[in-house]
Amino acid sequence: MVAAAAAASFLIDANQFRPGLETRLTEALGRAVSVSNLKLSLLSGGVAADNVSVADDPAFGRAPFLKAKSLTVGVDLFALVFSRKLNVRRIAVESPEIALIETSSGTWNFSSLGGKTAGSPASAAGAGPSAPLDLSVTRLEIRNGRVSIANAGSKTRPREFDGVELELRDFSTTAPFPFTFSANVAGGGEIVLDGKLGPINAADTALTPLEAKLRVTHFDLASSRLLGSSAGYGGLVSIDGTLKSTGETADVSGKVTGERLKLARNTSPAKRPVELDVTLQHDLRKHAGSLTQGDVHIGRAIARLIGTYALTDDSANVNLRLSGQAMPVPELAAMLPAVGVVLPAGCSLQGGTAHANLTVQGPADRAVIAGTVGLDNTTLSGFDLGSKMKLVAGVAGVKLGKDTEIQMLSATVHSAPNGATVQDIALIAPTVGELSGGGNISPADDLDFHMEAKLRAFGVGAVLGRNVPFFVRGTASSPKFEPDVKGIAGQEFKGAGGLVKGLLGRKK
Repeated sequence: MVAAAAAASFLIDANQFRPGLETRLTEALGRAVSVSNLKLSLLSGGVAADNVSVADDPAFGRAPFLKAKSLTVGVDLFALVFSRKLNVRRIAVESPEIALIETSSGTWNFSSLGGKTAGSPASAAGAGPSAPLDLSVTRLEIRNGRVSIANAGSKTRPREFDGVELELRDFSTTAPFPFTFSANVAGGGEIVLDGKLGPINAADTALTPLEAKLRVTHFDLASSRLLGSSAGYGGLVSIDGTLKSTGETADVSGKVTGERLKLARNTSPAKRPVELDVTLQHDLRKHAGSLTQGDVHIGRAIARLIGTYALTDDSANVNLRLSGQAMPVPELAAMLPAVGVVLPAGCSLQGGTAHANLTVQGPADRAVIAGTVGLDNTTLSGFDLGSKMKLVAGVAGVKLGKDTEIQMLSATVHSAPNGATVQDIALIAPTVGELSGGGNISPADDLDFHMEAKLRAFGVGAVLGRNVPFFVRGTASSPKFEPDVKGIAGQEFKGAGGLVKGLLGRKK
């Protein structure tokens, strides 16, 4: 028996089984399957085929759905040698290229896999040799594959995955079966799924349900173009959770971690990670969904993010709400550069708490952020507001110091691609007074604010509690405080004449 098996590769021409193998694979996939030269491989316990091709759904074009240089078919060697039956137990596809295409209605080119097809080249070739072909595949493997995902009719560059590994075990069309999947995302990141798939939906393979553990590591936001190529987003995202899909909808829950995040154009990466406890429901047909839980953790600072989204070819439309109360300011400070908040050069926020109630709406790469923000009992270290106000008002008695204590700060913000507006500013600095007003910040970070100050400490010739108008110009990193001379001249209060005279007579 051993001698016969050793001589089988010389005594049996494996190509006599090729037409039958093509026929059965074509019947199983519902697509024309072609293979070239077959070779009997005793070492691998099977038959090796060269130049494998699986046709695409004709509605999607003539290019192959799958093509591979080689395919290994695990067979029962004794049945092959003594009964001349090709009993297939395992199929392994080496280094295939697979093209996945989706229409605007949510139909995939693999939706018809497994359907019946007639008149295919393989069927026309006949069943091959008179010996029957017993095809029973219990294991299917794809090794080192490359997958591209494109939208039909779209000019957007397909998303690509390489190093694709897929293993289906105990395959069944009528019951769930185990599977594992892993792939590297072009540009950075790895996706791993491990769970159960099936039963196969006979009408539409794309609607086959699955349940799996989901792990994504170091997914690169910028390279993925998931939120738009010009959005300015960046950073590495990892996910550890579960995925449950009915084929129509998918539920995802777990922990998302973002590192070195950039959440606006021309910003610096965050210096600390962000964690989110996420639960979302995604419509696979509409490519839209809802975020029902999004607990954001930045150290001890916690905020809540909920809302809806809709994915497009090259971006995502979002309608989200972010809210957080009593968030420790030091925990948030490392995130400020990532969201485009610039403090005066050499300054930092120390102590206190922050609150925010914001909406994020529109295309992700052109989103509009609006709402209210505030600070309580914090210190702007390295910034002397007292000296700024002394130069503006031309009065003595304002307490000077290297830091500015902020008892309370609140404002209404509206940020869009064409710039930001900050209104209803209310600032209480105990050593200086009360400041109010509003203004604009250009995309180049230029400031144009008109403010008023009710100073708490005045010197000789000034009156306590009167409003002093002024401008804040320059940039966020280097703000310049300038007196509103016309506004001061228009003030009608006791002692104003001396104050105006002093301002107008002062050398520039």
